Amino acid sequence: MSLLFLVLLSPFSCVLGLPFYNGFYYSNGLHGRTLGNSYGEGLFNGVKLVVETTEESLFSHQGASVTLPCHYHYEPALASPRHVRVKWWKLSKNGAPEQDVLVVIGQRHHSFGDYQGRVQLRQDKQQEVSLELRDLRLEDSGRYRCEVIDGLEDESGLVELELRGVVFPYQSREGRYQLNFHEAQQACQEQDAVVATFEQLFRAWEEGLDWCNAGWLQDASVQYPIALPRQPCGGLGLAPGVRSYGQRHHRLHRYDVFCFAAALKGQVYYLENPEKLTLLEAREACQEDGAQISTVGQLFAAWKFRGLDRCDAGWLADGSARYPIVHPRLNCGPPEPGVRTFGFPDPHTRYGVYCYVQH
Repeated sequence: MSLLFLVLLSPFSCVLGLPFYNGFYYSNGLHGRTLGNSYGEGLFNGVKLVVETTEESLFSHQGASVTLPCHYHYEPALASPRHVRVKWWKLSKNGAPEQDVLVVIGQRHHSFGDYQGRVQLRQDKQQEVSLELRDLRLEDSGRYRCEVIDGLEDESGLVELELRGVVFPYQSREGRYQLNFHEAQQACQEQDAVVATFEQLFRAWEEGLDWCNAGWLQDASVQYPIALPRQPCGGLGLAPGVRSYGQRHHRLHRYDVFCFAAALKGQVYYLENPEKLTLLEAREACQEDGAQISTVGQLFAAWKFRGLDRCDAGWLADGSARYPIVHPRLNCGPPEPGVRTFGFPDPHTRYGVYCYVQH
């Protein structure tokens, strides 16, 4: 067997958004063997496999379908097509294992876990190996790697997928700083949301989010966004930004949490009722109207993406009472837009109610 020569490429070829090379050229050797159709002697002598993806993040919304683009080619171009294997997987966060998404070998396709029945390879054009992902879920947000394997040669590229959504602070009905990390995850899930990432919180801060209570993020760090520096929130000497307490123990430390809710498929509305309602009556009223009582995440999403503006406090599913203001006005709270809260009143107190119906 002839000698395999490896030449290390510049590390700068791995910059995100550029074609991703694995760092090696093959001069001769194993690739020179006849391995089946389209594989000939010396075929990879001086030939490079290149995988290209999009440089920009893709944005979509919960329940939608999206295509993650991925194409490959050879330099110089080859006269005959070659058989390749394709693998898509989602990169890990917070030390979690990487998630296999889809593997394609010839006509055989295999999807994994929660992606089963929701993914397929799109090959409308020659040398296209894009990933079609349907019925998007909140947890689908993240970075995906497209890997093309030709014999011993494998190259890959990254695609970042983000769901349009809104970040909101959330605390327990027991009060400030009562949630450990696992309880924070559960609290967001109950509000039809997930724990926000740092990137999502940072983007919300850029859009004006200012909150003086520290909250958990998806990487188990604890941070809070300050747009207007003030004495009780880190002092006047610090510039505006996202302040960090760093990583915290998942069980022992307790804070609030920043949740992320995606844009809605359904509709949130204030139920017109001649009388105010207790919490139990509010739940029943939504059900009688063919809907369900809204979660906090649904109300924030309706405020952010549907322009829901109502100066009437209403019950929500977690037992809190809130109301959304897009156009601040007299007797409707502070001069900034936002979702106002009355906290967690006694369940027998009487308010209106916000209902949610799925389209």
